[in-house]
Amino acid sequence: MSSGIDADIALDAAVVLSLGMTRLLGHGAGLAGRGAEALAELAAGRAEARAAALAEVRTHERALREAVERDARIAALAGTRAKLGAEVPLPDRLDPAGRSAAELTAWCAATDPVLDEAERRLSEHLAAQVGTQIFGVPAEGLAAGVADGAPPPRAGDVREHLERIVARLLPDAEEAERRDVAEAARLLAGAATPADAEAVLHEVRLRIQEANRRTRERRDEERRRAAERDAAEQAEAERRYVLDSITTAFEDMGYEVQAGFETLTAEDGTVTLTKGAWPDHSVRMRVDDAAHVRASMVRERPAESEDDRRVDVEREREWCEAFEAARDRLAGEGIRSEVAWRLEPGVRELPVSAEARQTRGRAGQRERSRERHK
Repeated sequence: MSSGIDADIALDAAVVLSLGMTRLLGHGAGLAGRGAEALAELAAGRAEARAAALAEVRTHERALREAVERDARIAALAGTRAKLGAEVPLPDRLDPAGRSAAELTAWCAATDPVLDEAERRLSEHLAAQVGTQIFGVPAEGLAAGVADGAPPPRAGDVREHLERIVARLLPDAEEAERRDVAEAARLLAGAATPADAEAVLHEVRLRIQEANRRTRERRDEERRRAAERDAAEQAEAERRYVLDSITTAFEDMGYEVQAGFETLTAEDGTVTLTKGAWPDHSVRMRVDDAAHVRASMVRERPAESEDDRRVDVEREREWCEAFEAARDRLAGEGIRSEVAWRLEPGVRELPVSAEARQTRGRAGQRERSRERHK
């Protein structure tokens, strides 16, 4: 942006972690208590105290994420249980708000074996369903005479073997995959010898392996999408924090923020800063992904005299000083900035705002239209 400033933004770790915590807790953007303490220690220059507070925030954030992962697993297993119509107990989901890191970690440790047992029992329930589908009807093949003189396989042994194999099928396998396994298992009805039965069971094993592979791929894909959503939500929370902090900083210095940051997305990331003493000037500011701040002073009408240009330089100098003061203030809130590019006051004539140019252009068109009709 011409006649302005381009600065790179870096958020302090305490801000990033605290925003992640409050977002996971569903409280929106803002700082959790220990994150605020870490920033206070940063501002006070107490390195050891800050390091201790930051380590606590990091531990709590990690425990919170693990608890949220277990909560999601409980929800997924509850959905599988409903699909299978199984009566398998599941732990209650946890509201992590107000829980310490130690409490969250202890709950995760106690919940993991319960979830593993629930998944095992759901797989066994699924295996029993398949067994019932296969052996709940007369198995003529298993009871038929032997064509090659070998004794027929015993139905009870085959069913027990089948259910042990099918119990390896992940309970959240899709319905089509469960049908595929069941179709292979139904071939046991035509098995006249133990060798035939073993061949069918081998096919069942292969189909279960394939179904489990696809299920794990879906799980991985779901985790990948969840991680992408999490990253996008975190980026938005960080951007919002930067915007809110910048808004407050400049408002406290007497600026007005037009087209508030609440409508930032609709305004393509650009806002306007004005002051009552600036009838002809404003600053257009843009924050990109909480990583860059770009600001440019513009005129609301074209400069018409040397006095106008002198005022331009004064306003630019005033704005640059205000920006430096805001940088110092924001640093205390965990928002560090490094100016990558700056155009000094008076180097270039201030551009005229797009709105002013459009208004002037429309006025000129109306004037030319009147001239043509005289």
